[in-house]
Amino acid sequence: MALTVEEIHHLLSVEGQRQYGREAVSQRDHALQCAQLAEESAETAETIVAALLHDLGHLLATGRDEIAAAQAQQRDDLHQYIALPFLRGLFPPAVLEPIRLHVDAKRYLCAAEPAYWDTLSPASKRSLELQGGVYTSEEAERFLTQPFAAEAVRLRRYDDAAKVPDKTTPPLAHFMGMAKALAR
Repeated sequence: MALTVEEIHHLLSVEGQRQYGREAVSQRDHALQCAQLAEESAETAETIVAALLHDLGHLLATGRDEIAAAQAQQRDDLHQYIALPFLRGLFPPAVLEPIRLHVDAKRYLCAAEPAYWDTLSPASKRSLELQGGVYTSEEAERFLTQPFAAEAVRLRRYDDAAKVPDKTTPPLAHFMGMAKALAR
């Protein structure tokens, strides 16, 4: 059931041309910007690849018709979990866990840093509500105890900043080379 690196490359190249939610960039451009920000911050190869692939679940949820797309605007699509079965046989936990936790990291940051909410795009604020809203202080504390929570928080910040129209990034092949090197 695991995807190959080549299949991931194809998904990002082809399906990634779709608009990223209600943002002004495509899914592919968002992924590339996120990975670039992680690389510029001297993250590990695992965190850079997690940044590249964190929204792959959106691309795997294909075949939506207009009714299903409208329904998706009313509930969370759980994209952080969708990709995991397809990636689990290919990548180590240091790639998978930040992907799994990046939505929870947004909920955590809203609890830990009240001003963080103001930095979110309107689409991200909307999705936060669908994803369960801001964590309570107890939930935030519990989040931080999980392995790779710190990486997920950094990934979340790259995710928030990776929505710049027409931004120049390294090509997809650059980051896919890192993914290939990490693949089992």
